[in-house]
Amino acid sequence: MSEADAGSLVIVEKSSHCLSFYDRRTTERLDSIDLPRYSHELVVSADQVFAFVGHYGLRTSADHGDGGSSVTVVDLAARRIVRTLDCRPWRRIHGIALDGQGRLLALSEGDNVLMTFDDPLSADAPSRAVPSGGLKGHLFRVGANGETAYCCNLLSHTVTKVAPRDASVAPVAVTPGEKPEGIWLDAGGDTLYVTNRLSDTLVAIDTASMRITREMKTRSDPLRVYGLAGNRLLLLNCGDKSISVVDAEGMRELGCLPLGSIPLAAHITGDTAFVSLADDRCVEIDLAGLSVMKTFVTQSEPDCCFLLDAENDAGFEKQPVR
Repeated sequence: MSEADAGSLVIVEKSSHCLSFYDRRTTERLDSIDLPRYSHELVVSADQVFAFVGHYGLRTSADHGDGGSSVTVVDLAARRIVRTLDCRPWRRIHGIALDGQGRLLALSEGDNVLMTFDDPLSADAPSRAVPSGGLKGHLFRVGANGETAYCCNLLSHTVTKVAPRDASVAPVAVTPGEKPEGIWLDAGGDTLYVTNRLSDTLVAIDTASMRITREMKTRSDPLRVYGLAGNRLLLLNCGDKSISVVDAEGMRELGCLPLGSIPLAAHITGDTAFVSLADDRCVEIDLAGLSVMKTFVTQSEPDCCFLLDAENDAGFEKQPVR
């Protein structure tokens, strides 16, 4: 394995309430940082210096309760929490993303509000906030310039186009199917791909008109969708515990890999995917051959993950946790 392949895999383990670091070569756990209970989504800064983790505060979207109201900021080199961003009064912080200017956006599922921290390394509270335009906003994608975002709303069964920096712009909604959750915005910002969990469908939405342009039937309960090279998509299928590679233009499945457990989240780097599984594993998958190359045994309920470059780990002696 080359030096470029030697980085650490960072995983949010939501039912162990921590952020853990795993050696990619050996698959052993190197370190763990305690997080607020039931933290879910993760985004890493472009320079891989900081991770931002939303405090959802509940195990699943079906659970009742107020949940959490903060974002935890982790210094990835020091492997410690350095800041906490206060999102109150908004609750159940789930979807989280950075735009091309380094501004942090976070979605409150409990209050259907999309908030922005213009400088998440110095701000103590959101710089601005706008309604998400739906009910139970769970995940979202934001355009590179930060002027437009797209929210999946589980309870209103809508996808909404919002202007995070201009509350005078009314959200525009489309109903893509039942329980839209997985969402991916193409590199040009022209097409949005959405998976509908109860409809078992994948749709392509033209972002200018917010109209559905293409649709296909998927395998059972498609939870997430991610973009791949070559105008392809990766789907995580909860119902039959598999992943699928799909031709985004032709809307047809190119291949499927059974995993034996429910896939929860993925991180894509080149022709490799890291997929977290409900049976407390994370698998490294060769996307070209659709085969499992390596298995990481994790702590309880691994969720979002990210592969750090080797240079980000240079200052650490890689000794497993005993």
